[in-house]
Amino acid sequence: MIAILMILPLFGVVGFIATRDDSVQLAATTADSGATMNQRSSSGFDLTPLSADQVAALAKNLTPEQFQVTQKSGTEAPFCGNLVDNKLDGSYLCIVCDLPLFSSSSKFHSGTGWPSFFQPFDPAHVATRPDPSHGRDRVEIMCARCAAHLGHVFEDGPRPTGLRYCLNSAALKFVERSKFETAYFAGGCFWGVEHSFSLAPGVVEAVSGYMNGNTKNPTYKDVCSHTSGHAEAVKVVFDPSKISYERLLEGFFALHDPTQLDKQGPDVGDQYRSGIFTTSDAQASAALAYVAQLKSRDTLSSPIVTVIEPAETFYPAEADHQNYVATTGRPCHLGHPWWLESTEAAGH
Repeated sequence: MIAILMILPLFGVVGFIATRDDSVQLAATTADSGATMNQRSSSGFDLTPLSADQVAALAKNLTPEQFQVTQKSGTEAPFCGNLVDNKLDGSYLCIVCDLPLFSSSSKFHSGTGWPSFFQPFDPAHVATRPDPSHGRDRVEIMCARCAAHLGHVFEDGPRPTGLRYCLNSAALKFVERSKFETAYFAGGCFWGVEHSFSLAPGVVEAVSGYMNGNTKNPTYKDVCSHTSGHAEAVKVVFDPSKISYERLLEGFFALHDPTQLDKQGPDVGDQYRSGIFTTSDAQASAALAYVAQLKSRDTLSSPIVTVIEPAETFYPAEADHQNYVATTGRPCHLGHPWWLESTEAAGH
């Protein structure tokens, strides 16, 4: 178990109060007398621990089985959960607080009778602690934000992690990816654009990459050589029931200067061009309408040079370019979209 505890994040355990009767009952609290701890994962989600009152309010919406599993550390019967054989593409969220926990891309058939995954959506979203209950030495997994009991993690999973996160279906909410939409934006260096969009409410995923060039499988070196023709772009997967494409456009134009041709701030080159790469006629119409609206305001000192064109193949950037701002702490030269106005990220 030592290897697991070294791999998985433990910071989320700090600030959880546990009381034990026949089972483990979890309640979220803060580390010192109710003081708020502002925490954000590298994927941009707020991990500030919920108070016991907040958890209690959310728990009122749970079914008896969901309450027993998440609040009383219960375990559903094997092969009975509704997500055991789910093969749809999408995300698995905490049933209590909606924090993304696992992705369908890491789900595998373990034969145990419970939904199984080999890695979390973001390691910081799943907290762990030793569980010696029932005379067994196990590692319990919990939601890092609301402390809901999820299941346990074992060292008998597949490669590349060798781990098996064994979950209760009752602790999860599945959101099918087909219910999400995808948008692509280029506004200078993709590090800051990706980070900013990852913080927008309703954005499920933000990925840095390259698109709308003239070569296949470009590398960062290729793009920087100005020979591939690609723009540094960001793939934004969002839930349209929580944030509209128009609101993303609003944020995008607040993020950067759309009047700068082939550059953005100190970054110069065609890969830094301002661009909106649309995936549907509706997106194209919305983008053109928004640009027309900006022009009508007559508040910009120079003409808008943002290109609006259909999205071609998106090539994800190398791993060291993903979550760059969150990982390094280095801010990028960006403006302030509406969703940053009330967050710690304002000014990045």
